Amino acid sequence: MALGNDAQVAALDDSLDSGALGCFALTEKLAGVNSGMVVNTTMDWDADAQEFILTTPDEGAHKNWISQGYTADKALVVADLRVDGTSCGPHGFIMDLRTGGELVDGVSLGDMGVKTTGNDLDNAWIAFDNVRLPKSALLNRYSDVVEDKFVQKQAGVTAMAMIGQRLFTGRIAVAQAALAFRKELFKRTKAYADNKKTWAPKGEPVLSGIPQLKALFEEADATAGEIEAFVGQCEAELAVCLREDVIPPTELTDAIAVCKVQAVEASIDLCFRLKQEVGSFALMAESGFAHQDFLQCCKFAEGDSRILMQKFARDQMRSFAKGNPLQAEEQALCEELAGLMGKDMEASGANKMEAWDNQWEKVYELARATMKRIVADRT
Repeated sequence: MALGNDAQVAALDDSLDSGALGCFALTEKLAGVNSGMVVNTTMDWDADAQEFILTTPDEGAHKNWISQGYTADKALVVADLRVDGTSCGPHGFIMDLRTGGELVDGVSLGDMGVKTTGNDLDNAWIAFDNVRLPKSALLNRYSDVVEDKFVQKQAGVTAMAMIGQRLFTGRIAVAQAALAFRKELFKRTKAYADNKKTWAPKGEPVLSGIPQLKALFEEADATAGEIEAFVGQCEAELAVCLREDVIPPTELTDAIAVCKVQAVEASIDLCFRLKQEVGSFALMAESGFAHQDFLQCCKFAEGDSRILMQKFARDQMRSFAKGNPLQAEEQALCEELAGLMGKDMEASGANKMEAWDNQWEKVYELARATMKRIVADRT
């Protein structure tokens, strides 16, 4: 509720004390966090009625993957605020989904469907058909509608940027969840492998003593240990920012993004490789391998890992273009990428975006080098 004014925050506190259940409605079927937080749901200001009109213009704009959305009483809805027909960008609005246990007129929702894992979690789709909301629905700490005009209260601080700030705690939580999943899967598998006998001419060796599996257990402990320490450090720094109600510095926000990417990608890699080494055990439901798609959820939650990596590479290329000093490996990769893009544009007439896409492998190589440096700088 960092987006809300003091009265709105107090009202939410009262609502929570009463036992009302809420949900955060950002992601959409064809947009949302995975697309860089694109939002197609609209919130039009009706100057005559002094009200907002909330609409999902098509099925692709339906809110989706909304945790607790199927049963919630209230929702914080992120929608494109439009004043006098002009888009003012995504903003947060607080609203009732239900009153007296019944859905508000114009609101429809349902279970988003059976998933490959995590079906114990209530994930809903939600649609809005010209739902009218009072002016007080707009969370207006940073921007507002005043005398039928859009007003930005703080220069350079947008509602969407502040919504994005809330993703920082989510990225830490996703990183921790991925690491915990890997830890538990390896723990279960090692307990099995320590007791699974294998054939040998002499003695009674067990599966966990097979060289490749033994090496994988050791690698996993070392890799996960390093990442856990890095995530823990970033979590502690973020906690200070949250307690002091200050925006985390760029260095910390970048590190938090690295936490999310590296914790998830390392967990996916290690768990996949473990599955290849333990035979039919991986096919048993109680082994935990059936729920590896949980890590896939982690990959796209709170900012898709690929999008975060693209941002790292893009930021470094912008810094390179300005002539700022870079670490040697990143400097070399930026020079190489700039040269390759230049050749693409000259040879085929491609624009800068097309040339960037053509060199996607080098883009991700630059991103990996940047993440490696961020970890090294902080440890």
